[in-house]
Amino acid sequence: MDPQTLPADSQELYRQIKKQYKVGFESLKLNDDLKLYLLKITDLEQVLAGKDPLKNPSEFPFWIRLWEAAIVLSRFMVTLAPAPGSTVLELGAGLGAPGLTAAALGCSVTLSDYEEMILNFEQVSAAASGLDNVRFEILDWLDPPEIERYDIILGAEILFREEFFEPLLDIIRHTLKPNGTVYMAHDSKRKSVQPFLKKAEKEYNIAASRRLLKSLDEDKEILLTRLTPRS
Repeated sequence: MDPQTLPADSQELYRQIKKQYKVGFESLKLNDDLKLYLLKITDLEQVLAGKDPLKNPSEFPFWIRLWEAAIVLSRFMVTLAPAPGSTVLELGAGLGAPGLTAAALGCSVTLSDYEEMILNFEQVSAAASGLDNVRFEILDWLDPPEIERYDIILGAEILFREEFFEPLLDIIRHTLKPNGTVYMAHDSKRKSVQPFLKKAEKEYNIAASRRLLKSLDEDKEILLTRLTPRS
């Protein structure tokens, strides 16, 4: 992907980002006709600054990686084929692959995260992927603003700290339409998923399936979950 082909405002964002980080575009092919270009940091040490994420996973900046769960959720959206014009909110979007996939399928999408820099990366990726039906919103789960309701809520690898379970459920309560659906994807080994689903099952019907993502390094089993409000 040639950054020179970006619209002027996204080119400027790209230049600003490049002043701070070493970056590059990663392509994500979803089917024969659909490919995303995701801007990401290529030198993780610039962000980690010597910290060892294996010793303290809570310090790892989750947004800088294209997680296997995000790839599975993106491909699931292609299979799901939501009706064009459906409103979609991605929570903790990071690189934004699932939400951008929904936008490529004709949905009206809002990507949300907690930091403006993350949204800047998402905006460049949306432009690089030729998408103009995407909004970008700061969303602090602990201090959420008034926000509209959506047909679909997406989240990939967002269940990593138990203290955020209740705030997350509160966000879903206030942003999902009564007949809406939440789709989430996580590494099946992530221990925080089941405790969250235990809390969520009081208010939501939950369905789950496992998807295997094959790779050269290591095959990953991803747990895909669907939450719908109990009537």
